[in-house]
Amino acid sequence: MASPANKHEFFIALFLALSVFRMTSAGDPDITSDFVVPPNVTAVDGNFFTFTGMRALMSMDLPMAFKVTKASVAEFPALVGQSVSMAVLEFSAGSVNPPHTHPRASELLFLLYGSLEVGVVDTTNKLFTQTLQSGDMFAFPKGLVHYQYNANETDIAISISAFGSASAGLVSLPASVFTTGIDSGILAKSFKTNVSTIEALKLGLTPPKA
Repeated sequence: MASPANKHEFFIALFLALSVFRMTSAGDPDITSDFVVPPNVTAVDGNFFTFTGMRALMSMDLPMAFKVTKASVAEFPALVGQSVSMAVLEFSAGSVNPPHTHPRASELLFLLYGSLEVGVVDTTNKLFTQTLQSGDMFAFPKGLVHYQYNANETDIAISISAFGSASAGLVSLPASVFTTGIDSGILAKSFKTNVSTIEALKLGLTPPKA
């Protein structure tokens, strides 16, 4: 299996690439102070403005499945009111980030390594697709259904995404349709199929019990 020569090099590029991310449309309300300190924070120093959750990505371990590491307000409280967040997306060979939406922010994806097939669907149900190579960017407008797929069966892909909100939100289409308890009969009628097919889809998307 092919692999990047040095994963560290790609994440050095990651931090350099962050300097070019400037979202043109913020999705969060303006704040009236320089920054917002959560009630549970008693002292503000350099640590407050520092997020170390990406350090684990600097190892040489290659992803065995699709994996997202986020730095949103949930993980990094200093982002409250700042209208920015980011995520690192690691794709194992042949893996997919299933169709989903971000209801509160547009997304700007920068491909660091590998290749990705991406697509976005507008409100007229027109699909726009592209095959990205290392160094390419792709914009996913706020609220529109989109996906990413690593079609390479022997190599990984690594990308970073910037969002115009500290809390972009995520609505996974497969999960929201098949794992939230919607009646199988309703889904069968909606998808013009039978209940057994719907039940099989639900079973395949249900996480195994611990």
